[in-house]
This record gives sequence, structure tokens and C-alpha cells, in this order.
Amino acid sequence: MPKKEKVQIVETLTEKIKSNNGIILTEYQGLTVDELSELRAKLRPLKCEYTVVKNTLTRKALKNAGLDNFAKYFEGPTAIAIENGDPVSAAKALVDFSKDHAKLKVKAGLLGTTILSQQEVKALANLPSRQVLIAKTVGTLKAPLYGLVNVLQGPIRKLVYALEAVKRQQVSK
Repeated sequence: MPKKEKVQIVETLTEKIKSNNGIILTEYQGLTVDELSELRAKLRPLKCEYTVVKNTLTRKALKNAGLDNFAKYFEGPTAIAIENGDPVSAAKALVDFSKDHAKLKVKAGLLGTTILSQQEVKALANLPSRQVLIAKTVGTLKAPLYGLVNVLQGPIRKLVYALEAVKRQQVSK
């Protein structure tokens, strides 16, 4: 590959590494082209790009991005999933795919500037999605308000019941 192309690849990778929500490294050796296409199709709606990379060029891109300590994971055949959407959804998709296709192995991950081990990526995949977490938070915030409304309505209800009882007494006399 001519040097200009390599420089361009490193610059592009550096930009992608700097402007992502997370990166997950996988070992893909042994997967067929159809299986890789299937994986890419699952990741595409999640705003996640899955690319096979050259380790030397990726290490240079990581150095340019200030993430030298992440470069140690680039050994052997490596592909990266660059997440621009929800990191949890992409991690979930990769871990689920690796359960069905044993040849895909999750190596490590990067969330912001924090390096995640293989176990931490799998733990990230077990988290609920962003939408579920937002819904749970809203539900948690809403519950005390419902309780407060019910408590405030209690005396009014008792007054209405008391007036209804007085009315029944008056009518029965």
C-alpha cells in the first residue's frame, strides 16, 4: 500500500477514534464473509461501524489520539466496532453474536478514555439499554409525586364521604 494511502487511513482512524462513544475490539478469525456481513447488518442500525483493521496503522492512530495504553490489545487478527450510538446496544449485539458464533471473540473495549476488559464489555452488554434506563428513572421520579397526590386527596375524600353520610341521614329522616 502506498504511503499516502496509509497516512490517509491513519488520519481517518484517528478521527473515528476521537469522535466515538465507544470501541470494542474483537477477534474475528474463522468467521465467513456471510457471517461478517450478518454482524455488520446487525450493528448498522445501532450506528456502529465494524471494520477489520491493520494493527500497525491502528496503533499509530491510537497514538495520535493519545490512547497509547489501548494499543497493547491489537495483537493478531483484530476488528474494531466503532460506536457512534448507544455503547450498550452495540456491546449487546456483539456479545449476543459471539454466543451464536464461537469464532467471534470480544477482546477489550474503550469507553471514552477508560479501557474495558473482556469481562467489563460483557458486563456492559448486560446493562439495560439507554431507553430502558431513562424509562426506569422517569418512573422512579414519578412514583413519589403520585404518592403525594394521593396523600393530599385523602382529607378531601374523607370530607366528601362525611358530607355524603350527612346527606343520607337528612334524606332518611
